[in-house]
Amino acid sequence: MTRLRVVHGPQLADLPQLRDCGEQSKHEMRVVASVLPFKVNQFVLDELIDWTAVPDDPIFRLTFPAREMLPAYIFDAVSPLVLAGATRSEIASVVGGLRRDLNPHPSGQLTHNVPVFDRLAQTGMQHKYRETLLVFPSQGQTCHSYCGYCFRWAQFVGDSDLKFSCRDPRQMTEHLRRHPEISDVLLTGGDPLVMSTVVLRRWVEPLLARDLDHVSTIRLGTKALAYWPHRITDDADGPDLLALVRQCVDAGRTVAVMMHVSHPRELENERTRRAVALLRSAGATLRAQAPVVRHVNDSAPVWARMWVSMVRLGIAPYYMFVERDTGASAYFEVPLARALAIYADAQRQVSGLARTARGPVMSATPGKIVVDGEATVAGQRVFAMRLLQARDPDLVGRVFFAHHSDTAVWIDDLRPAMSTHWPWDPQQPVVGHQQHSPAFAASRGAPA
Repeated sequence: MTRLRVVHGPQLADLPQLRDCGEQSKHEMRVVASVLPFKVNQFVLDELIDWTAVPDDPIFRLTFPAREMLPAYIFDAVSPLVLAGATRSEIASVVGGLRRDLNPHPSGQLTHNVPVFDRLAQTGMQHKYRETLLVFPSQGQTCHSYCGYCFRWAQFVGDSDLKFSCRDPRQMTEHLRRHPEISDVLLTGGDPLVMSTVVLRRWVEPLLARDLDHVSTIRLGTKALAYWPHRITDDADGPDLLALVRQCVDAGRTVAVMMHVSHPRELENERTRRAVALLRSAGATLRAQAPVVRHVNDSAPVWARMWVSMVRLGIAPYYMFVERDTGASAYFEVPLARALAIYADAQRQVSGLARTARGPVMSATPGKIVVDGEATVAGQRVFAMRLLQARDPDLVGRVFFAHHSDTAVWIDDLRPAMSTHWPWDPQQPVVGHQQHSPAFAASRGAPA
């Protein structure tokens, strides 16, 4: 068994691999890591990062702090404290309020998605779409390593007011019994595979109850196969994890391992490939998704290579997402027009079996919005868009148009075309661009 060892936040600047990095760069890493969460384990350090290419190596960019991840006013507020050697509590007293400027719960996660029962918010779950329930087991709200672009970064900063956490599986099963329309349960976080199999069983086995047979699919959202494949191949309870998968399949449930794969290098390690094969042999289906982001995977050849590798391993390409409007989005975001060009070019480079990924997709407040293409309609250059999934089930599949933009990175930056309003808000005409809160607009360098 290989023991997981991790390096947290500000300590990343002290790694021996960065001995030749200038002191200013190390200071900037410490400042950024005092605001946003970072954690890197030895597998990522030893097997995935090409240290000869740092700082431009894509996995390094994905997992290490960079000055540009913070707006100037936040960096300038925290930098003097780090230079003065302030304590963690002193820094936390300043950072707590600043984090709220970074839109920690985008797309209505806290205000729209959390179910309410007997006037109490069930803050360990999200039920945005009719058929799917997201559950955040309290024991799984961390990861083996963190991605700098993660839209769930607020789960990892130690602020209970920002965290989704379900402490009792009975909260989940009671909600499922009240909602027989739910067919899919997604255990997410964080990463459910950070839990031991004994703990994971407490969340999975209740889903096999006879009175919950409307739950046909159990999804496990994980980055473990890319960041810590030892969880399947070497951990002492790896065989028990595979047995749990077989138990669910034998009970008539589909076990869908929802992999997060950001770069083809994450699939090229032999241990990762063995972990994929073991899960497939246990009866799991595997799908993979990630956002298209600058510095990491913003090129068509990278996505084509990644999709081809997935198909060879028996993983279905699922989504190319758009970086969400939260946290370090200003550092990672790609304009929608460029994301669409990357997606279309990558699709042209692969066979039909590798073209199953939908994209580019915004997981926005009304639902999952895909940019299907560009067109000229009635003399107007537009984006053709579609709701792949929607908070209102009647809107699923709805096609609509937005005025073309070379710079827009999110639906809020666009204006409806051929209409005065969006399909999900027919009573509210859109005048100019929609706006985020003034604080978040300022954090992205945009006018408030």
